[in-house]
Amino acid sequence: MKKSIIAAALVSGAVAAGAAFLLLRTDGSAPQAMAQSGRPAPASRLVDLRIPARLSAAAEAGEAAYNQFCASCHGVNAAGQADTAPPLVHVIYEPSHHGDLSFVRAVKQGVRAHHWQFGDMPPVVPAPSEDEIALIIAYIRELQRANGIN
Repeated sequence: MKKSIIAAALVSGAVAAGAAFLLLRTDGSAPQAMAQSGRPAPASRLVDLRIPARLSAAAEAGEAAYNQFCASCHGVNAAGQADTAPPLVHVIYEPSHHGDLSFVRAVKQGVRAHHWQFGDMPPVVPAPSEDEIALIIAYIRELQRANGIN
């Protein structure tokens, strides 16, 4: 029994390590994203995204709030910015790993660096309202879904 538990733990650890290796380089930064054409994404943004042709009304309002409160660090369309902040349209931020409440807490309280090497995120000041935060999350989640992150 103990051997099967140990074996399962080793396999789980190996799978997690493999996933981390695929998602992050050894320095903790995002891998170089490739555009659909096969060319690297511009150096300033960290991922190349598919942008939906049409956003819901909530996501459109969220895009405006995102641009006001978040884009200066996380980049246009949440694609991240080299040496500044990570992309939010990334598998690390899928809803099953970082739920909506994680975004709310990050905005209000900041967050200690744990997936990336950008340093700690301070609270957003001035802070968006609760309604604006909800719209920002709607925008980010629509971008994620358009890029296969569910």
